[in-house]
Amino acid sequence: MIEQTVDIPTKDGAMESFIVHPDRGGPHPAVFLLMDAPGIREELRDMARRLASSGYYVVLPNLYYRAGRDTMYGPDVLVKGSAEQARMRAVRTKMTIPPVMDDFGCMLAFIDRQSAAKAGPVGTHGYCMSGPYSLAAAARYPDRVAAAASFYGTWLVSENEESPHLTLSKGKGELYIACAEHDELAPMLMVEQLKDLFAQANNPGEIEIYPTVHHGFAFPQRWCYDKTGAERHWERLIALYRRRLG
Repeated sequence: MIEQTVDIPTKDGAMESFIVHPDRGGPHPAVFLLMDAPGIREELRDMARRLASSGYYVVLPNLYYRAGRDTMYGPDVLVKGSAEQARMRAVRTKMTIPPVMDDFGCMLAFIDRQSAAKAGPVGTHGYCMSGPYSLAAAARYPDRVAAAASFYGTWLVSENEESPHLTLSKGKGELYIACAEHDELAPMLMVEQLKDLFAQANNPGEIEIYPTVHHGFAFPQRWCYDKTGAERHWERLIALYRRRLG
């Protein structure tokens, strides 16, 4: 495997990004792993490595880069009321979809210059706050994003003009949306609304509810890690990328 950390240029600065891909058999289809709210950490890098081992050129960007290079947080970031969580939330609450979509365009431009990344369609998947970003990318870049997945994405249906549900019929790629049965950030009432809207969009993908699990179940170091659900998430994700990217 080949790993590197690079700065992807954007109009707002340099977006530090972890990149990993196989050292043989390239070029490899490019996929973007979009972080959850606690930010970049070794847990996410390990997940990028696992995906790369299946034959993909994986980009894991620090979406908090506008707030500086110190936007890395300790384990207390998950503790309610902690200083680390307050520091993270001061950055997280300023995040909106439009600038992240501009960043996504910069990531596309970057991989188009990389010989190890295969030209053509790409995939993207996001966790928690980035589930909506992946769905929005499929709509914003319909001729590039062939597969987009959201894992326990937050507030996918709202009255906000940027509500992710408004993007469901705008892309050409296949969507996969995974929801946890127990999730305060995506309650079952919202998920039922989303299922109806997804059906109306006629996308070839699916929405799947993972029974018994909680928000964050795919992260190995999270209290709610569920091995069965996590392995299912990997199976679904890699199958999606195999169908759409090869």
